[in-house]
Amino acid sequence: MAGIDFEIMEHIGDLSEGKSGWKKELNIVSWNGNDPKFDIRDWSPDHSKMGKGLTFSADDLKALKDVLNAMDL
Repeated sequence: MAGIDFEIMEHIGDLSEGKSGWKKELNIVSWNGNDPKFDIRDWSPDHSKMGKGLTFSADDLKALKDVLNAMDL
């Protein structure tokens, strides 16, 4: 994505992988030099390209965890 600087600070885990080799990952990412946030999105194998994703503060991620834990899956 042009004009957006990012640094993957920590790879936490892979959620899925598509046939093209792109992976949906949970990472901690710093966007444009800002404080790192938890990030879920698709990444190309070399991390040079990315899909749309979601970013979460630690509080948001804790709230999401609570919601998911309350679900009956």
